Amino acid sequence: MTHTPIEPQPASTAWSHPAALDDEALLTQCDLGRQRTSGPGGQHRNKVETQVSITHRPTGISAKAGERRSVRENRPVAIKRLRLKLAAEHRCPVPIGEIGSDLWRSRRTPPRKPAPGQEPSLGAIACNPKHHDYPSLLAEALDVIAAADWDVKKAALRLDVSASQLVKLIKDHPPALELLNRHRASRGMRAYR
Repeated sequence: MTHTPIEPQPASTAWSHPAALDDEALLTQCDLGRQRTSGPGGQHRNKVETQVSITHRPTGISAKAGERRSVRENRPVAIKRLRLKLAAEHRCPVPIGEIGSDLWRSRRTPPRKPAPGQEPSLGAIACNPKHHDYPSLLAEALDVIAAADWDVKKAALRLDVSASQLVKLIKDHPPALELLNRHRASRGMRAYR
């Protein structure tokens, strides 16, 4: 796991995490490889190099996919896995001042109007974990939580969503939840389930 010092950066509407790059830009930072895979799949699978491995050079984080029958089918799976690993394992600096990328703001639902006598609620963040945007949103959430010394409530306020919504987003990727709980435990904070 690569640890990058987290220093505040000037505000920006673009998130600078590698998980937020489009496929083409991300692949310019990566080394791609192909290998033979073992296991079921017939004679074709054992004779042809269909497994795709991708290593992000700046971080050393890598992912692979080989369960499909062709490189063409395995490549997008490996890229998605790399994005998720980058989101969970690599931290980037958080901007000073107002934060929340354009993508984050587009995925955040506005707060509901409170009933008379109630306090206003915070917004929610919605993204299916299978969606292409999920790794980028996960990376942004974890970067802000890390900058808040793993205090989810403080991070949620900066991201203008409820703490429960932020935890729900992270829970959709078990390695990210494990990372969050590990850092919280080292600070004497309770774990999330």
